Amino acid sequence: MPPYLMGLADPWDSLPLSDTPLIPSCFPLPISLLSLLPSNTSELQGGNCSLSPFCYTACEIPEEIGNLLILEILYLADTGLTGRIPASIFNISSLTAIDLHNNSLSGNLPPMAGLQKLGKLVLWGNNLSGNILNSISNASMLMILDVSDNSFSGLIPNTLGNLRHLEWFQIRGNHFITEPATHEWSFLSSLANCKNLRFLYVSLNPLNGILPTYIGNLSTTLQELLASDCELQGNIPLEVANLSNMFLLDLSNNKISGSIPATIGGLRNVQSLTLQTNELQGPIPEKICGLERLYTLSLSFNKLSGPMPACLGNLTSLRNLYLGSNKLSYAIPSTLWSLKDILKIDLSSNYFSGSHPLDIGHLRALMCLNLSKNLLMSDMVSTIGGPETLVSLDLSNNKFHGHIPESFGGLISLEFLDLCNNNLSGVIPKSLEKLSNLKYFNVSYNRLEGEIPTGRCFQNFSYGSFMKNYALCGPSRLLVPPCKSSIHRNSKLTILRVLRYGLPSIATIVVTIIFTIIYRKRQSRSITLPVKEDLLSLKTWRRISYAELSQATDGFGECNFLGSGSFGSVYKGRLSDGMNVAIKVFNLQIEGAFRSFDTECEAMRNIVHRNLVKVITCCSNVDFKALVLDFMPNGSLEKWLHSEHYFLDILQRINIMIDVASALEYLHAGQPTPIIHCDLKPSNILLDEDMVAHLGDFGIAKLLEEDDFMRQTMTLATIGYMAPDATLLRREDEYFIIKANCISSIMELALKCSAELPEDRNNMADVVAMLKKIKHKFLISIEQV
Repeated sequence: MPPYLMGLADPWDSLPLSDTPLIPSCFPLPISLLSLLPSNTSELQGGNCSLSPFCYTACEIPEEIGNLLILEILYLADTGLTGRIPASIFNISSLTAIDLHNNSLSGNLPPMAGLQKLGKLVLWGNNLSGNILNSISNASMLMILDVSDNSFSGLIPNTLGNLRHLEWFQIRGNHFITEPATHEWSFLSSLANCKNLRFLYVSLNPLNGILPTYIGNLSTTLQELLASDCELQGNIPLEVANLSNMFLLDLSNNKISGSIPATIGGLRNVQSLTLQTNELQGPIPEKICGLERLYTLSLSFNKLSGPMPACLGNLTSLRNLYLGSNKLSYAIPSTLWSLKDILKIDLSSNYFSGSHPLDIGHLRALMCLNLSKNLLMSDMVSTIGGPETLVSLDLSNNKFHGHIPESFGGLISLEFLDLCNNNLSGVIPKSLEKLSNLKYFNVSYNRLEGEIPTGRCFQNFSYGSFMKNYALCGPSRLLVPPCKSSIHRNSKLTILRVLRYGLPSIATIVVTIIFTIIYRKRQSRSITLPVKEDLLSLKTWRRISYAELSQATDGFGECNFLGSGSFGSVYKGRLSDGMNVAIKVFNLQIEGAFRSFDTECEAMRNIVHRNLVKVITCCSNVDFKALVLDFMPNGSLEKWLHSEHYFLDILQRINIMIDVASALEYLHAGQPTPIIHCDLKPSNILLDEDMVAHLGDFGIAKLLEEDDFMRQTMTLATIGYMAPDATLLRREDEYFIIKANCISSIMELALKCSAELPEDRNNMADVVAMLKKIKHKFLISIEQV
């Protein structure tokens, strides 16, 4: 994980750009342009075409760039570059920083002949291939080397040790291998000479082999070692304890065997220890309890056995504990419930037993508790307290008995509740109808009886939530017998109750109706937009795990990839309840991705409208952030405007315009805090199965404060925003005149909206009304022909 994800800044990110020649995105940088640059040019930065006097359309770096002999900083990241990296760049001896990340550059890396001053080389997110040449050691002043997410292959050179100033080394997401003869990561021996090394990321490479014992020779300044998904085998070396300043160690998703060494306790500063999905055996060493700063402990999906160390309850900094899918046994230590600030606990799929109560009432921050698939048998009533923060509770496939507590109705944040396959008896408490956020509920395979609640969320649950119980009754759709009527009262008593209780209620209803009529008359004076009242704000979103999202998208597989944007990628997914969704995954290595995620969450916190993309939930942790959105089967408006096999007629286009304008009217004036979208374009307008348009992507939206009467935002240019569709209007069309007049009216309205002075522009309420008027006139004219 890059250091800025842990709150650490990259010292090379702040460049003095006041006098920097600015090169537009997707530029050719021809010789003619080079000749116009000042002779003392020391910095060259990629930028936006609208901000530069030079704007071209080719996208390759010319060899002549090597003529800038005193160039010090070359920053052309995220500018659409293609082709090879010119060898001449690596002959500019004055260069101190090269950043070409997130382009489409290909080919091999040229030899590095004269880069004695280079301190930063960032090439991640390209299509570069071949090997990292031994000549990289010529750049002896290199501090940051990041070539991740490319197609580099072969051996990692053993000359890396010559980079004595190296602090950040990242090669994740490539095809590097280790020496087949030794099966050891010999490059680690070379890196031991880099005494300033702090960040080492080698994940997602088929390195194979084993971790050598001389991993302990790496610098004690090393803070992060990420080596997940590397096909690692063998044991964890005892010498790993020498890395005493490590605060993040990730060896997950490998084939590491043996036991967790007791020396792991030497990592006294570690905050995240991630060893899940390996073949580790034996007990969890009690030395882990000495890691006082531990925030996340993830040992799931191994073969660990024995008891869970009671001393884990002493780790007061622990927030995430994942021990699921192992062979752990005996009772769950009562000390675990003393971790009052813990957020997530997963002990599922083990052999935990015992009848001691699970006293979680004091866990004031607990969000997720998964104890499913164990042998727990305590009384349910004495098991659960009432942490209002609890979002997911899974106690299924155990031997819990007793009644479902009425106190469950106080778990106001609960979205997932699974109690199936236990020995529960009694009735389903009516108090559960208060759980307005509950999305999943399962009490099947128990001994429950009585009436199934029907209020609120229970209207959404199906037969599968209640099947195989003792004597439940309720609606026929749940495949249970109807409940017998319990009303056996004489008519006199009934009349008395009506007189005593009914008349006040009737009076209340009459008063309510009167006030409702008055309220609606007042509301009719202004335009109101349809808002679905049953939708939830962001404050009540449930959290969804990375594992659930990975499963929903087949591991974020290519077959589910829908597209990418400025800050990440979008995948189609299918959740466990069968719902199709779009999952927007933020690339946290891109500058501004964190801010974009936060902005989008803040913008969508309380806004709900039929023409806005609905945010269903989110997944947010230290190194992964994603939004789960309604899936739009007809894709983006961009596809329908610019693809050969898709076509929109004039009426469809008008309807989409009205939809988008209605969404903007709501954002601008339909709520207390106006929102400026700032990125309205066809790719951010999505179409559902009925071709209704929904506006999405609030990553750079602006929220106006109460005293903010006017907000100036940067105008960004993207080719194609107003490009015609050439087949929309033809001379031979029988409705040619009607269509031409309609298009003329729309363009006239568009020009009014583009007036230079804000006060001369139409507000969105007027725009919606005028578009509806244009549509009505168009339809009437067609009917009259």
